[in-house]
Amino acid sequence: MSDTAENRILDAEPSEEDLTQQALRPLSLDDFTGQPEACENLRVFVKAARGRKDALDHVLLYGPPGLGKTTLAQIIAKEMGVGFRPTSGPILTKAGDLAAVLTNLQPNDVLFIDEVHRLNPAVEEILYPAMEDYKLDLMIGEGPAARTVRIDLPPFTLVGATTRLGLIAGPLRDRFGIPLRLRFYETPELQRVIERAASLLGIAINKEGGLEIARRSRGTPRIAIRLLRRVRDFANAGGKNLIDKKLADSSLLKLEVDALGLDSADRRYLRYIADHYQGGPVGVETIAAGLSEQRDAIEETIEPFLLQLGFIQRTPRGRLLTAGCCKHMGLALPVQMSALPLLEDENDA
Repeated sequence: MSDTAENRILDAEPSEEDLTQQALRPLSLDDFTGQPEACENLRVFVKAARGRKDALDHVLLYGPPGLGKTTLAQIIAKEMGVGFRPTSGPILTKAGDLAAVLTNLQPNDVLFIDEVHRLNPAVEEILYPAMEDYKLDLMIGEGPAARTVRIDLPPFTLVGATTRLGLIAGPLRDRFGIPLRLRFYETPELQRVIERAASLLGIAINKEGGLEIARRSRGTPRIAIRLLRRVRDFANAGGKNLIDKKLADSSLLKLEVDALGLDSADRRYLRYIADHYQGGPVGVETIAAGLSEQRDAIEETIEPFLLQLGFIQRTPRGRLLTAGCCKHMGLALPVQMSALPLLEDENDA
């Protein structure tokens, strides 16, 4: 990568915490653990684009939070040998905000927009010709004197990340030539993530200790690394030099993370449905109000893992606890637990 591209990776001066987090991020597709299908396809597309000396086609990364969307976006820029410009959908409130970002791009740069589903519709309209034709159409002035100015942009790659694919407008979604879905990680993959992070952080951990943390990490690398750091704190406070299974288990129990990875927020959600609505069904808006949480927080943070475990169902009448959930939580099986049809659209219930 050129010095100029390297200097464009991050504009702001990073904090010490950012530097620690950045140090744990893989720097190449070969170092990236998990998501084998997505990584294999990216290798092909990056190699082809570099061979043609073209910008990589626009990439859409979607899936639950914490699975590596930002990391993959940075890796794409490094593998392409170009600059990386990060921003976020909620920040780009006006057309001028997007114009300022686009006009500062260098040829083939990667523009990363996190939470791309939260873009302002007016900003989206400006983005369409920029993605297709590398043109930026701006309105100058007001009233009868207003006129449209078209600005040429260098070829660039837009990498969008979202946890809510269904909330992205169809015209925007269709302009991403490379849509990649990120899935939850398997336990062996998380164990490799933990062992790599422990090595970089200088934490002594054996395979059993790493496996115990991996089993309780909800299939998410971000959570795995967070739990590793907290277990390290318990080890340091207790004068322990090695994280083994016993230490990991006792530390995670103190953090209220059980054997399946359920935490206090999960159990609060499940017990609310069990105690107040006899296992459901109950609408998500009612749950959000009862727990004093935002609906988005419930749908994006709590429910995906519970759905993966098969602990809840989305039915036409609302959320419903399953027999497996009741068994794990020691709850009475709801009388109304019958085979209700599941919803395909998460916004219907």
